[in-house]
Amino acid sequence: MTDTRVVLYDPLGLIEAELPLDRELHKGLVKAVLRWTGDPGLPSADFQQITLLLTGAARAVAADVRRAATLLPQEHAARVLADVVLEEADRRLSVPAEGTARCTQRHARLVRALYERLDRLVSATPEPAKTP
Repeated sequence: MTDTRVVLYDPLGLIEAELPLDRELHKGLVKAVLRWTGDPGLPSADFQQITLLLTGAARAVAADVRRAATLLPQEHAARVLADVVLEEADRRLSVPAEGTARCTQRHARLVRALYERLDRLVSATPEPAKTP
């Protein structure tokens, strides 16, 4: 039997940078999850699946935030704040999912915060100089 797996070496995350995020899907899911008041009565497995989707989105957006932050000077306020937000994201994502509405909502708030930080970084990034 032949092993058909391929391992990609991508230390700079360039492959990930080429994959577009479905931002509208994530925003819709975040909005729906944050509308829950109390426990919506879903099975634990459903909470875990939603949390997994939000975790994947958070990791992808965090990677975009990291890339956008590197385009700014080290001492730029937006970059410093991005580093703080990324440290918090890493801390939150290192905790195993609980399969509860509360856990799922924490992940939804994280995705929302990362998108907000990404938007601020993109607006703070200077336009590249155009050559004639």
